[in-house]
Amino acid sequence: MSTTSPAPSTLKQLKIDRSNNTPGNAGKPRRWGRWIIAGAALLAIMGFVMRPGKIEVQVTSVVTSYPSQQYAQLTASGYVVAQRRAAVASKATGRLVLLNVREGSKVKQGDVLARLDASDVQAAMAQAQAGIRQAEAGVAQANVELVNAEADFKRSNGLRAQGFVSLQALDAASNRVNAAKAAVRLAQAAVAVSQAQLKVQQVNQDFTEIRAPFDGVVLVKNANVGDIITPFSSAAGSQGAVVTMADMSTLEVEADVSESNLAKAKIGQPVEITLDALPDSRFRGNIVGIVPTVDRAKATVMTKIHFEKLDPRILPEMSAKVTILSQAVTDADQQPLLAINPKAVAERDGKKLVFRIKDDSVEAINITLGRKIGDNMEVSGEIKSGDKLVLSPSEKIKPGAKIVVASK
Repeated sequence: MSTTSPAPSTLKQLKIDRSNNTPGNAGKPRRWGRWIIAGAALLAIMGFVMRPGKIEVQVTSVVTSYPSQQYAQLTASGYVVAQRRAAVASKATGRLVLLNVREGSKVKQGDVLARLDASDVQAAMAQAQAGIRQAEAGVAQANVELVNAEADFKRSNGLRAQGFVSLQALDAASNRVNAAKAAVRLAQAAVAVSQAQLKVQQVNQDFTEIRAPFDGVVLVKNANVGDIITPFSSAAGSQGAVVTMADMSTLEVEADVSESNLAKAKIGQPVEITLDALPDSRFRGNIVGIVPTVDRAKATVMTKIHFEKLDPRILPEMSAKVTILSQAVTDADQQPLLAINPKAVAERDGKKLVFRIKDDSVEAINITLGRKIGDNMEVSGEIKSGDKLVLSPSEKIKPGAKIVVASK
């Protein structure tokens, strides 16, 4: 049996035509494929974000508020300042040899805070005491001379009566008495001078002992043992004040009030004070002074505010915010409570409720409204501070509804 070979024309039809696979056309199908995949992914993302069933909403928060805020007229900022404060120094100059206090030490009036080297003063005191003893010896000697002069004058006077002594001798005895009396007075004056010199040195010694001028607390330790204390001088390497102290019972707030609002601030007006360091505490006070001048640079007037009751946690230089009130507040007015924006409240079937956001859905919470506090309303219910609520909920908002928060 013989095998027949295919015709040449048939073989040509079986060849693959590679004429279109040029280098310029080789990548086009792949490039179009990548664009198609990217477009499909973008459409998928847009479909996920904008998928039907999600309602776009605005959000508000549950906040902690205070009833006293409803009486606020204006606010100002300032600092806690001790009205009785001193940089304690000495009039003496010397080396600091003793320091009995540190920052935070409580002291009483008259307590020795520090002591300077007093060796030179003590030497001067010893010299003054020796001068006193010497002067007193001079007084004793002058008194002896006076006694002898008076005795001699008495004998001369008796002998003159008998004619045994001349008048000139009697006059000489009298002059001796007068001279002795003058010597006594001079010696007594010398004693007084020496005693005065001793008192001067005692005062100088007192200057070497630096004492507390009033009851208070040491705020700053300005010098250390070994430093040279030189008051009234700015000599290099020397110190002036040894410590800075304050009377903590005189703490007040000095706040700057804008001159345009000065009419709202009056002496005796109630004030609520909050401190940045104690954000959860509110203190009552009142305006006790308004400085009668305006700070030209800031266009403000300084007001002095007295604490109704001081707290041991209050310290000088704390930053303070004061709210000037239209009326005095009570302890109940300063208790924290929850408040919400009134626009977050919806009414369903005669009940007031809010829609709290949980993940990407909402849940209905029944609430009870109270008094108005500033722009918010007091609220009670199963909500807490920081909860996110739907603002101005529409009729479309139902419990369990899927939501998306609108971008601002």
